[in-house]
Amino acid sequence: MPTIKKKRMSFVIDMTPLVDITFLLLTFLMFTAKFKSEAESEQQFTIVRPIASADTSKLPEKDLAVINIAIDDKNPQDTSYYFGLTNKTDWEGVRSLVPEIPEVDRLKNLVKCDTNTAYLGKLIRATLAVRSSTRFAVDADKRVRFKFIEDAMSTLRKNKAFTFNFVTDKRKGNK
Repeated sequence: MPTIKKKRMSFVIDMTPLVDITFLLLTFLMFTAKFKSEAESEQQFTIVRPIASADTSKLPEKDLAVINIAIDDKNPQDTSYYFGLTNKTDWEGVRSLVPEIPEVDRLKNLVKCDTNTAYLGKLIRATLAVRSSTRFAVDADKRVRFKFIEDAMSTLRKNKAFTFNFVTDKRKGNK
């Protein structure tokens, strides 16, 4: 007589929650992990960048000293500094403190400094001596080499004029 085989009972594990938890853990690890590129792992230094914000304020109408850095129209190889003040009474005080100003330039609003930053430094010190609240601005031609702008900035810093503006044109459209 044939014997009846008993059907084997096996246990069944529902895999759906296991797969859900696995994908949740994988997603969590992907979002919290910080990946390094090869360049970052080879880098042996840290760069601390300055915090900057866009300044769209206008230059003041009075008590302003402008250092123009321009290329001479007649001689394109000649770059010169020009120093000028908006306040006429302060300009007279600066002229009295700086005897090196030539007689032909004493009546003008702009004094040509050539590339002599020592002369420019005397004008800056005299301006601050006459009125310490005078603001400075650097107005440079975009064709001027950066060396001249850097020299003007270092001259301003050496003479304790640490805050100064750059005169620029506003961007038009998407340019």
